[in-house]
Amino acid sequence: MKNRNPFPQLLLALVWLSFAPAAHSQLNIEIIGGGANQVPIAIVPFKAEEALPQKVTSIVTADLYRSGLFKMIDSGGLAAIPSEPSEVQYQTWSARGADALVIGSVSPLSNGYWDVRFRLLDVAKQAQLTGFAYQVTSQQLRSTAHKIADAIYEKLTGDVGVFNTRITYVVRNGTRYELNVADADGVGPQTVLASNEPIISPAWSPDGTRLAYVSFERKKPIVYIQSLLSGGRTVLANYRGSNSAPAWAPDGRRLAVVLTKDGSSQIYLVNADGSGLARLTNSSGIDTEPNFSPDGQWVIFTSDRGGSPQIYRVPVAGGAPERLTFDGNYNVSPRYAPDGNSFVFIQRNSGRFNVAVQDFVSKQTQLLTDGGVDESPSFAPNGRIILYATVVGGRGILASVSSDGRSRLRFSVVAGDVREPAWGPILKGQ
Repeated sequence: MKNRNPFPQLLLALVWLSFAPAAHSQLNIEIIGGGANQVPIAIVPFKAEEALPQKVTSIVTADLYRSGLFKMIDSGGLAAIPSEPSEVQYQTWSARGADALVIGSVSPLSNGYWDVRFRLLDVAKQAQLTGFAYQVTSQQLRSTAHKIADAIYEKLTGDVGVFNTRITYVVRNGTRYELNVADADGVGPQTVLASNEPIISPAWSPDGTRLAYVSFERKKPIVYIQSLLSGGRTVLANYRGSNSAPAWAPDGRRLAVVLTKDGSSQIYLVNADGSGLARLTNSSGIDTEPNFSPDGQWVIFTSDRGGSPQIYRVPVAGGAPERLTFDGNYNVSPRYAPDGNSFVFIQRNSGRFNVAVQDFVSKQTQLLTDGGVDESPSFAPNGRIILYATVVGGRGILASVSSDGRSRLRFSVVAGDVREPAWGPILKGQ
């Protein structure tokens, strides 16, 4: 278990000092709190989906249920399963309390593809709200189900869905560290890098094709960039001393990193190919954990320049940093919300480390979690969910909380320790 109190530990991104052995498997999800004002929705089993390796409706149902915004209405006991609007008995669904209804079908095509169709219906108005048809391979069926869930979520909530995105995290497996990438629901983890030395601080490129991270495989912290398409990687920062905490600019052309090459930990900007290093902050304290604003004009960061760890922001073009947090004497790990109107961070309260969010305009802070050791918060691309790491039963797991604090999930690997989460972007063309 790591020491959470000394601020200099942040320079190593809070490296784990002792863990239980971990099992390499997909994340299991436990819902520990539901949201308010849930939309009653029924999802009818898609026609002929029994031929699929995994049912589309089970994935769509799980996605919507995990969001905490939907109340799932039982769709069993039907004399006939509708797959077209003309087959729907709307009175049946109204009597069951459904406001929305999802129907669909799956059929094989001669070229080996599958034709997947769905419709979202308004029960009260007896009208179609949206619907799509996809021609996909067997390997694309899970992603297609996530796309269907995204379309339903967006139509009924007005927010962009994030079910068809990915997350990254680090799991310690015995004496081996693994940097993994998985679907947003924790399914299908793939190991990007495995090492007998710590791997920390993974950060997604804006286009979702690369990860920047810190590896200790050369017995010191070095920042790498690795392609998720080719598997190739390059060294971004390997200067004297510590190289840590990479953060991508929104245009993907450069990153912020934390270096100790000139003495104390300070924030530098560097091009994605490692060229053009330029110092951004200059203090006698510790400046670390940078994160770019969505418009690329600011970098938010943690610093003890005022005597205790607090959150500041500085213009990317240079200038005097502005202190943002004043509530409490320990506020760290800031990350901008996708809309740029607020930021999430970790606040210490009575010896407990919790996820909090602060609005830039009102400067009001809201605590979102009540765990003992929460860390590494990361916004979903739609800003509605925050992924973070916490400790339950003496081991590290991932968890998520809605941005209003009402809905919570836990992600765990059996007998393992998982940390350092980061939520990936929505990929173009999805």
